[in-house]
Amino acid sequence: MRSRKSLNAEKASDTPEQLDLLFRPVSGLVAGVDEAGRGPLAGPVVAAAVILDDMQPIDGLADSKKLTARQRDKLYDEIRAKALCCSIAEASVEEIDEINILQATMLAMRRAVEGLRLKPSMVLVDGNRLPVLKVPAEAIVKGDAKVAAISAASILAKVHRDRLCEQLDEAYPQYGFAGHKGYPTADHVAALKQHGVTPAHRRSFGPVQVVLGLQPDATLVQPRSKRG
Repeated sequence: MRSRKSLNAEKASDTPEQLDLLFRPVSGLVAGVDEAGRGPLAGPVVAAAVILDDMQPIDGLADSKKLTARQRDKLYDEIRAKALCCSIAEASVEEIDEINILQATMLAMRRAVEGLRLKPSMVLVDGNRLPVLKVPAEAIVKGDAKVAAISAASILAKVHRDRLCEQLDEAYPQYGFAGHKGYPTADHVAALKQHGVTPAHRRSFGPVQVVLGLQPDATLVQPRSKRG
């Protein structure tokens, strides 16, 4: 049985429905789900699903974005060692371009849940949208800061994706993937313009389409002069 404590503390911004979910005892196994990599211009979107073990608590779980890389790496190993089960899944660059990033994110989440060795009785997903699942699920806005299992999933997804970006950096060192992790920083966009598009880039994303000549470069478009 899940207690109030195991589902973390109340937040002032929670809706009544979310508060009811957070404080309502849930029987059976609860899986937390989160993703990493919706915003980058390159690489897959990654999702993770985690069922924690109440008998092996993990200290320091939090939204992965609020942790240092060293903290995330340490927690990644601890989660993998102590969780009842966990699963990491991806949706590829090709899938992102074919079905759009939102649907690809939902696909990666569904794959992560389906990859769990144990079947959860409830799935709690960070955000306000749910993938199509065969088990009951609820969306929790800012769940990665409220629900321990979602925090754990956010850490697994983030670390896994960062490591993929380090591999991209080895394959394409001129792009700086180890630093920007695929996000549209000024250095990344400049490298795209200088070196072109790699197979790892998402061709449906605006800055990549500009380099491919499929969209005009907004920085070169002159504003219309006002008629006097």
